[in-house]
This record gives sequence, C-alpha cells and structure tokens, in this order.
Amino acid sequence: MVGGGVESVVMNYYRHIDRSKVQFDFLVDEDSTYVPEEEITALGGRVFRIPPYQHPIRYRRELICLMREQQWPIVHSNINTLSVFPLSAAKKVGVPIRIAHSHSTMGKGEFAKNAMKLMLRPFANVYPTVRFACSHYAGEWLFGKNADFTVIPNGIELDKFQFDPVIRQETRKELGIADDTFLIGHVGRFMPQKNQAFLVDVLADLLPKRSNTMLAFVGDGPDRLAVQQHAVELGIADHVLFLGQRSDVNRLYQAFDVFCLPSLYEGLGMVAVEAQVAGLPCLLGDAVPLEADVTTQSHFLQIADVKPWSEALSNLPVLDYSDQVDVTSTSKFIPIDSHEEWSSSISALGPGTRIGSSEKVFSDYDISVNARKLASMYLKLFEKK
Repeated sequence: MVGGGVESVVMNYYRHIDRSKVQFDFLVDEDSTYVPEEEITALGGRVFRIPPYQHPIRYRRELICLMREQQWPIVHSNINTLSVFPLSAAKKVGVPIRIAHSHSTMGKGEFAKNAMKLMLRPFANVYPTVRFACSHYAGEWLFGKNADFTVIPNGIELDKFQFDPVIRQETRKELGIADDTFLIGHVGRFMPQKNQAFLVDVLADLLPKRSNTMLAFVGDGPDRLAVQQHAVELGIADHVLFLGQRSDVNRLYQAFDVFCLPSLYEGLGMVAVEAQVAGLPCLLGDAVPLEADVTTQSHFLQIADVKPWSEALSNLPVLDYSDQVDVTSTSKFIPIDSHEEWSSSISALGPGTRIGSSEKVFSDYDISVNARKLASMYLKLFEKK
C-alpha cells in the first residue's frame, strides 16, 4: 500500500461494508509506506506483511504458507496484472474464490513497467475464478473484450463532495488564496502515470495570459521533488502549491476553480468523478476513459501539446460561487477538439453559478449502495463455493 487511488478505494469499501457479514484481512508488502493499521484493527480487520514481489522466492513461499494457515475462502487481489502472483499462490493452496480486480490500463512511457504488464497480461485469466474491473475500459484491457467480468464502480460519499460556498471560502482562506485567484487543482500520486510535470508546463504557458493563476497539487509520491524542481527551473514556483497527502480532499475540491487530470493512462480516473460531484469543470487527458465524464461537463484534450490546455484555461471565468445549478439541466456533449465551444459553454453559466451535482447522475458511485452490492456478491460467491 502506498496511499494511492486503489488503496483509497479499498479502504472506502472497507469502511462502508457490513462488517458483521463480511470482514477483510489485508496482505501488504512489508515495505509499504501507507498502511492505516490502527484504523483497520479498530474496524476488526488484520494486517499481514509479506515480502514484496521483487523478492519472488520469499514472496511466494511466505504467501503460500500464510494462505494455508489462514484458510481464507476468498482472495481478492487489487494489483492489476500483478494479481497473477497472489492468485497463483491462492490456486495452489486451494482457495475456492479468487478475484482479480482491474483498476488500471497502460499508457505511453514507463517502458519497464509496461513490459512487465504486457508479459503478465496473458495470464490474467488463468488463475481467477471471478473478474472485477473499475470500468469497462479497464476490464477489457486486462481480461479481453470477450471476457466475463463485472464492473464494480469505485464508490465515494457523495454528500462529502457536494459543493458548499461556505466551505469554499473557508478552505481558500486556509490556503491563502485570494478571491480573484484562478486556482487549478490536481489530485494524484506523484508518479510518471499522473504526468504532473505537464501541468507545470501548462501553467508556465498560461501565466502570461492569466497572471493571477495558481496550481495546487494534492498528493505525494516519488516524483514530487522532480516536479517541484521543474517549477523552480521555469521560474513559477511561487504559483504552485504542493499540499501533500491530505485527508480533507473533499474540502480542497471546493477551493478549486477547475480540475485537471493529464494522466498517461487511467483505469477510470475516480478523482475526476469526485471533482464533478463538487461541481467543477474538468480538463482530462485523452488517455482518461470516457466513462470518467459522468456529467458531460468534462473536456478531453491531447497531452502532446500544452497550448490547447492553456487556451481552454485562459477562457474560464472565476465565478462568484454564491449559487449553483444542476448538471442535469446544463449537460452537453462537446467534441474533443472544440476548445472554444467548451470554454464558451462554461462561461455561459454566468457569474454567480457553479455546476451543482445531482444524486441521480452520480448514483452509480454512491459508496453506501456499492458497498452493499459488493457484500452481496461476496456472500453469494461464498454460498456457491
């Protein structure tokens, strides 16, 4: 566990699932940097630490030993192509229900990582008895277009992300953001996939046209220092906020004026869904699945050039946010290359408005509902074993 999106999804389900019927134990690498062990223990779960897969002999030996000892009826692996390793061990010891869960895909760059994915993907259907995916796109990528898999939407607490002008004002004050500052937001782990350095380049291109702009990064990870240094080298470090790993991300969305996600690849891009629940217009890279656009208020742009991004951002207004309108009455599909039309559609909302969210629009992502569905699936699988 490293505190990324998948870990957040798993923990969110664990917090909301009926633990009187379904209980989780967590198998994590012994070098994991993010393990909320106290919370897991308080909720009735257990944490087992095993060697990382980079030490294959120790990893497999201890994994098999642990599975034989614990006799788990279900092993649910959330590590994408790497699920081959725990699920092959689970099959060897006779675990009857083996779930492979796809949360990601593959994109440009990261040659070594992509080579590993391509090497392991042919085995994705060998060891699981059940296949889950966070989106159709992620499921088809890992298991194949004709494979039998179930889409389990990532869930969030919708009420926590609803736009609130009071929280917006409070949060911007805490961050030291002036009312007339245009604040671009990004949430994600600092790693090559998330492509944060690209946003720094976008900001550098945008500032001559919109000097009151700030960029806020939420998250941590191995690439953070490199991105910070990149901002320094471009001379725009005073326009970039690095907020680190936060437990109040829902409040931070309120402070943003727009959300950007230029990822090289995504299984879904749940942070984009969260941003839309908070009423934010979104600029998404063209590698983000179309399923992430829940409200059709998102605009997909190629990540080969910063110009379309800075152009779209330069035309967005800083709104008064004293009121909001419902996305169901403003939704509109706009082609990927229609930068001016998309910017105009946001501007047309007029001062004093922020796109509000509708529970009906986002019902597929309600964690309370989805946790009940997941528990029901577990119990049905257990009864059939």
